[in-house]
Amino acid sequence: MKLKNLLIAAIRSLAKNKMRTFLTMLGIIIGVGSVIAMIAIGQGSKKSIQAQISTLGTNVMMIWPQASSTGGVRMEAGTSQKMTLEDVKIISERCPAVAAITPQVRSSGQLVAGNMNWRTSVYGVYPEYFEIRNLKLVSGSVFTMNDDRSAAKVCVVGQTVVNNLFGEDSDPIGRFIRINKIPFKIIGIIESKGQNAFGQDQDDIVIAPFSTVQKRMLAITHIQSMLASAKTEALIPTASQEITEVLKAKHQLGPSEDPDFTIRTQTDIAKMATSTSGIMTILLATIAGISLIVGGIGIMNIMLVSVTERTREIGIRMSVGARGRDVLLQFLIEALMISLLGGIIGIVFGILVSQLIAMILMWPVTITADSILMSFLFSSAIGIFFGWYPARKAAQLNPIDALRYE
Repeated sequence: MKLKNLLIAAIRSLAKNKMRTFLTMLGIIIGVGSVIAMIAIGQGSKKSIQAQISTLGTNVMMIWPQASSTGGVRMEAGTSQKMTLEDVKIISERCPAVAAITPQVRSSGQLVAGNMNWRTSVYGVYPEYFEIRNLKLVSGSVFTMNDDRSAAKVCVVGQTVVNNLFGEDSDPIGRFIRINKIPFKIIGIIESKGQNAFGQDQDDIVIAPFSTVQKRMLAITHIQSMLASAKTEALIPTASQEITEVLKAKHQLGPSEDPDFTIRTQTDIAKMATSTSGIMTILLATIAGISLIVGGIGIMNIMLVSVTERTREIGIRMSVGARGRDVLLQFLIEALMISLLGGIIGIVFGILVSQLIAMILMWPVTITADSILMSFLFSSAIGIFFGWYPARKAAQLNPIDALRYE
């Protein structure tokens, strides 16, 4: 038989039992739709996390002290090497892959402006911090190194601080706030950045000169951490290696000794944050894929029933010249049509479900062509795989026995 005739015969056969055909498709529809929706949620979450991590800054590296080790045994936290401004200076001078670096100290304080108060974090940094974190100002200006050298009581604040102390749409430039009873003059307002990948409000912050926070608020001589940026993303590993070598030499550690500091790069943070999302995407897609297998079993079951019901028809076809190959192709085409049509409807269903999830639950979703193509090919493979046995069984029927079948 010609392929055209086989297609027509398959369509007519499926059309005779519309409800049964639809119910058979339902497993494929739900399976394909679920796979697309789950992958869309996973990919959307991954992209959202990457976008949030990018708000940390440009090619960021974080360096902070950790407990030192002796003979490979990690000592307790109190034995950690304290970092100093000398560490910052030597990295700046001897690490060519590092574009900018700043020391960092952090305190928390009660902010008071008039009869309003708000508690938040106060960071002491160099002006390079704004370049590293890619922070822009909506008004005012950044403090300078002269302000740092004189421990000037000036600060730059985030939009959340402005809203809670002065109200929305206000301009507090030039006004004073008291942080733990110390007066600070506001000289700049940071452009809003929203929450980061860890759910922290990046606008709830006060940034002041490093020496001001270190000496006036914390009364310490060391630094708590350093923040640096590589010149390019490709140079992040190089910059990290340079910093490691320079600091180990500065702290008089041998090549085989563990460093007494920790370096985390933006790439490391992205990998850690997205690895969980990737695992969850695979898990969800696998669970959704099980329904595709169930749909395939449904196709096999219905095709076996169809072979039984149409045994006499098969016998008649064979008696007038149809070959076993023709019968096999007819039933295989029917199974493939069920899975392909179910796959197409499932793709539409999956896209609609993804959009509904995005609109109703406000979850980020990203529908990719790869997920659509994979689902479509998988549904086709399911149709061929589970349709083969019933089709082969039909093709192997003895024409005489088939004609006698009641």
